[in-house]
Amino acid sequence: MKGLSEESSPLAIAAALRQRLRVRAHTFGSWVSIGHPEIASLFASGEGHFVGVDLEHTTTELSAVQHIIRACHEQRRACLVRISPGHLEQIQRVLDAGADGIIVPQISSVAQIDHIAAAVRYPPDGSRSYGVAAAHRYGRAFDAYVQSANASLSLTIQIETSEGVQRVGELVAHPAVDGVMVGPYDLSGSMGIPGQLADSRVRAACALVAEACAKTSKGCGLHLVRPSVESMQVEFARGFTFLVLGSDVFTLWQRGLEVDEMIRACTGSLE
Repeated sequence: MKGLSEESSPLAIAAALRQRLRVRAHTFGSWVSIGHPEIASLFASGEGHFVGVDLEHTTTELSAVQHIIRACHEQRRACLVRISPGHLEQIQRVLDAGADGIIVPQISSVAQIDHIAAAVRYPPDGSRSYGVAAAHRYGRAFDAYVQSANASLSLTIQIETSEGVQRVGELVAHPAVDGVMVGPYDLSGSMGIPGQLADSRVRAACALVAEACAKTSKGCGLHLVRPSVESMQVEFARGFTFLVLGSDVFTLWQRGLEVDEMIRACTGSLE
């Protein structure tokens, strides 16, 4: 994705990422929960293919999302935005801000995907409204953007409930879906065993999603809170094709724990 010229299509980065999902290429992402563009820029300047921005579990404002998207695009990196459940109005705004695709949590029915897909696509394929916005350089690339948006922007759904797993075949087969992320924490909660990610029932449910994605040639992803080469290889072997590796919050949290250990060790040695 690096090295695209400034004269390239406003959706070149988005199209490249959607293609990776569709061909099930190994793909890597970072995750931003703290709504500051400098953090996104740090992630985007490294290896990987996309930065995910979370609106579901954070206080990040939509105005900050636009700055984060710009920071990612300055590094020629795709930016995906996870919207809040049920807030379809956010789709229009983050796409107009230049997002390369969206991630939608808590999906358990085809009807949900139909509504989301309509919000993502311009007519006649959907109902997205036209407007002058950052996504097409405030009108300078309007025609190029509008003509290729429906074929370039990606839709990733999250399956994270027992109901979603039961319907995984029809959900993953939906033509608008490019990728699927498993949400093991919420999935374990819907099974009445919150946080027990190693439980055989949770692992079996994740395997069902991965198998359904393989059958329909859709990207299948997972968020690794504490990634390692070994854990990444294990998940690829299980059928996952894209991985979100840690996040800003988890990285700072883990480093904070390490600093606490150093302080305790140092304090003990001085007493």
